[in-house]
Amino acid sequence: MTGRIVTREAFDDLAGIPADSRWVRTESLQLHVLDYAGPDGPASRERASPEAGRAPVVLLPGITMPAIGMDFVARELADSHRVLVVDARGRGMSDSGPSYTLEDYAEDTEAMLDALCADGPPPVLVGHSLGARIAAAVAVRAKAALGGTVLVDPPLSGPGRGPYPTSADAFLGQLAEARNGTTAEQVAASWPRWPRREQELRARWLASCDPEAVAATHRGFEAEDFFRWWPSVPAPAVFLYGAESPVVTSEGAAEAAARNPEASFAAVPGAAHMVFWDNPSEAVGALRGALRGMTP
Repeated sequence: MTGRIVTREAFDDLAGIPADSRWVRTESLQLHVLDYAGPDGPASRERASPEAGRAPVVLLPGITMPAIGMDFVARELADSHRVLVVDARGRGMSDSGPSYTLEDYAEDTEAMLDALCADGPPPVLVGHSLGARIAAAVAVRAKAALGGTVLVDPPLSGPGRGPYPTSADAFLGQLAEARNGTTAEQVAASWPRWPRREQELRARWLASCDPEAVAATHRGFEAEDFFRWWPSVPAPAVFLYGAESPVVTSEGAAEAAARNPEASFAAVPGAAHMVFWDNPSEAVGALRGALRGMTP
């Protein structure tokens, strides 16, 4: 975990959440996944079978968001679903990888689905930001059966398009500050609308992100075209975005709607790019609505 730090306080956070740590070995690394058993109890942690309730929901976080940063979303859904939250390669407790292309992330996700969701109803992928791009790629590659996809504020940047609104230097500066000991107050200065617990988790876990993973992923935001994948994402697909997002503007949302007319679209009011963190109640409500049409 060169260039990465996970403190004792961060480990204590893992002990305090209602999820089990699961480990998945791919060809090149080991992934960490938080497994929220849901209403069906421990049996659903072993398999997602037809008799074990609704299809599992897999949360794929963004560029600098370890899995535990989506704990509050997972808890909201775990009353009716088995929820899995993935530490992407180079984040949280997952290994760093030799490369960080969108297809690398897709292959990791496919390996995780094969290991943890091979039986029973097909899972629904819910990705935020980077995670939304990953969900789109997995859906189009069609190497894993899915019950649907929910893409939340995916970066629309790419070749011939405007740059991603946050620079790589800004991300790397945040990582450097985190390794030196970011406080919740410092996080609050940048993200004042976030719930206090999410500010505290951000302060403790941001240093777990590999700087090369973040830098390489940011390069991918500029070099890998989201619209290579999006028009072919099959239904059911839902596209959620922050009504105030600089990443998915109204023009970008209109283009996305035109390029995949079978998808459903909804703007989350009072939210910018960090949709769930900016307006948790509205965002989770919109996600619940999307899942009702996808999970038996």
